Amino acid sequence: MFKRIGLFLLVNVLVIITISIITSLLGVQNYITDKGINFNALLVFSAVVGFSGALISLALSRVMAKWAMGVQVIDPNGPLHPHERTLLDEVYSLSRKAGLKVMPEVGIYHSPEVNAFATGPTKNRSLVAVSSGLLDSFDADAVDAILAHEVAHIANGDMVTMTLLQGVVNTFVVFLSRICAYIASRFVREEAAPIVNFIAAIVFDILFSILGSIVVMAFSRYREYHADAGGARLAGRDKMIHALQSLKQTTGLIDTEQQSVAAFKISGSRGWLGLFASHPDLDDRIQRLQAGR
Repeated sequence: MFKRIGLFLLVNVLVIITISIITSLLGVQNYITDKGINFNALLVFSAVVGFSGALISLALSRVMAKWAMGVQVIDPNGPLHPHERTLLDEVYSLSRKAGLKVMPEVGIYHSPEVNAFATGPTKNRSLVAVSSGLLDSFDADAVDAILAHEVAHIANGDMVTMTLLQGVVNTFVVFLSRICAYIASRFVREEAAPIVNFIAAIVFDILFSILGSIVVMAFSRYREYHADAGGARLAGRDKMIHALQSLKQTTGLIDTEQQSVAAFKISGSRGWLGLFASHPDLDDRIQRLQAGR
């Protein structure tokens, strides 16, 4: 389950844990005094660690996506196959229509899965990638609409907005985990308290990060509706609805070797697992577009 909440969250948690370990080993625990916890100092410490984790994850998002998905970036100045030129021209056309000043990188990764994603730290350093399965399975209208959806993500600045939200969530995660760790360390002998506090802080970081991801994923689902609306404006509402209906026929095509990057996946989940889904259910998305929302 944890792997399914996305590469961004995974990197974020690993960065937080790494920073927490380093600060603990260096003795950066100024929020703990002889009288207990200095909550103001703890809040500052939590904000520094929390936003550092989110910003580092954002900075690495494009590089990590290329590595994890095996994306082969298309060189616009090199020799191109016809399908590469078509893909590049369509993304550039949509990007100009969306008002982007710098064209995103465009790439293809080989997978039977029908999927596409957009990522990157800023609008000027973004990436749009599609699977070979999508290009092989969908008609031109559906591909255009999906590309428009991904370009809309970039134009909306979704990655930056999600990073700010993740930074706030991280701050609460670190803040609460340090309080819980301190309380846990009070129940052991004084000589064992530092090691208990150290281990407990890491454990609570992980647990609270998983809970915090529910908030981040809720925002992710919210932004998908806006990207659908943006895709409809760029490519046409009928094309966007057609693309989502086509996706419904291919949700069984899942690349089991890439479960750790489910944040990039197009379809969503129902039931309680839907709390950790980055995308809403396809039927809900289609109904919203049909209703003009």
